[in-house]
Formats: sequence, C-alpha cells, structure tokens
Amino acid sequence: MSIVTSIFNFLRFNKKNWKAVVLCIFAATVFWFFNALNKNYSTNLTFPVTFDYDQDHFVPVKPMPASVRMNVTGSGWDLFRRSLGFKVPPLVIPLEKPAEIRKIVGATLPATFAGQLDRLKINFVITDTVRIHIEERARKKIRVRLDSAWQFLDPEFGLVEEPKLSPDSVWVEGPRQSIAELPSTVQLTLPQKNLRKDFRDEVELNFGNRDLINAQPGNISVSLNIEKFEEVTRRVRLVIVNVPARLKQGTVAKEISCAFRLPESRVRTFADDSLRAVIDLKDTAKGEHKLVPKIAGLPAVAQVIKTDTVIINF
Repeated sequence: MSIVTSIFNFLRFNKKNWKAVVLCIFAATVFWFFNALNKNYSTNLTFPVTFDYDQDHFVPVKPMPASVRMNVTGSGWDLFRRSLGFKVPPLVIPLEKPAEIRKIVGATLPATFAGQLDRLKINFVITDTVRIHIEERARKKIRVRLDSAWQFLDPEFGLVEEPKLSPDSVWVEGPRQSIAELPSTVQLTLPQKNLRKDFRDEVELNFGNRDLINAQPGNISVSLNIEKFEEVTRRVRLVIVNVPARLKQGTVAKEISCAFRLPESRVRTFADDSLRAVIDLKDTAKGEHKLVPKIAGLPAVAQVIKTDTVIINF
C-alpha cells in the first residue's frame, strides 16, 4: 500500500502544476521536432511533372503522366515542405520531338531535373518508365448529314421536305491519326425517336470514342418539317426504255400496281396522270429477268412502299 500511496501522492498536483507539466512537454516536443528537421534524411517522394513541347502543333493522344516517384536526400525542412506540397512547382520534362517519343526511361531523368530541385539530391528514380503518346495536331473539314431521317419518326409520319442543317460542314481538329480515320461525312443522330411533330433543336456531333477530337462548331442546328402520311395505291403505266429488238412487248404487262405514302395535305391535290413505272433494259443480259420498276412522277417527299414486279424474257 505504501508504494501505491507514494505514486498517488506524486500525481497529486494542483491545476497550476499540471499546466506547467503540459507546457514543458509541449516545449520539449517542439524543440525535438525543430532539431530533427535540421538533419539530413533520405526518403521516397512523389514529384509533379509537366511536359514542355509545342502545344500549338502537337496534341497528346493519351493523358500525360502527372508525376514521378524518386528517392532523394535533403534536410528535414525541405523534405517536409516537399511532402506537404507547399509551393512546389512541377518538374519540367522538355520534349524537342514529341511525336517521336513513346517512353522516357526513369534512369535518364536525374540529368533532366538537374537544377530544378533546390537543396535536394536525387539518389535514384523509382518510376521505371514514363510513357507518353503525342501526335501532330491535324485539321480537316467534314460534311454533316442526316441520312435515313425516317428512323427517328413515328411510323405513320414522314418528312414534307429535306432536313435542314446549319451548318452543313464543320472543321475538326485533333491527333493526326484520329483525324485521318474520320470519314468525309459524319452522320447525325437525333436525341429523340418516334417524332410526330416538327423538330427544331441543336444536336451535338458525336465521334464515338474519339474524345480528343474537337469540332467547330460542336452543335448543328436541325430543322425537320414533319406531317402525318397516308398510304395511296394506284395503277401505273409501265414504260420500258432501251428495248432490245428481240423483246416481244406484247407479252409484257401494260401497267402495274404500286403503293406509296404522301403527306395528308397533298393526297387530295396530287395528280397521278404523270405517274409511270420505268424499266431500263440497258446493259441487261439475254434471258429471263424479274425486275422491279422505278416509279417516276412522284413528289420528292413520297415514299414507295410496294411495287409489282415484271417478268421480261428476251
């Protein structure tokens, strides 16, 4: 009990004594910490890096590495400041011919970073290889189209005139290889389907997974005049052109049946006296042929649904 009592009595300080003890411990800790920072140490640190090259004429294909890891020696103060990232400028890796370089061996970096690390000595580079992929910047003009616009419409509706696009061509810019792989015409995809009324909106150009391609402008103004269509069936006069002398036209039908769709507003006013089904036998080999005539005389907005076939033998 005497030992326990002695320990208890030793710890029985008043509040002022406790404060003094805490202050002493804090002062000793600070003194030790500052004294330790004045010594030299070796440690592994991650350093931010940037690349110096002509960005007006070259563009990275893949994201550039943001850092390298190295073992360095320096005072505790410098290492502490570097580890916290306080006012630490990135190390610069110059690239004279960026399009010709795919990798930078880590062992060559100490010479590159010479003079960029104040009061720190590079012992060795932990990062084995810095991989980059940069290409020349290229530019190309491509056309914009909205083919097969019917796929975005309700089946009972159609276009009463050709789609209007503004602008109908754009300039694209990016890595040379990616630009070279682009087709001369890019197809627009509308954000909506089963349209039943006029469409007026800005549509963003989509180049698939080519995120590095920049288009100017990036959006296309699209205007579609949409109306409900009605199916019409007519008997149409058959006309055969470039007829070979050996063809017996008496065995060929004089007219055929065809079905097509027209905007409801044009069905009543449509004059079918100009309709004709045309078969061109130019460059057709001798023998029996089952041919589908082309319907001429229809408005440009009409859609041919079905046409009788014609068998011709000569």
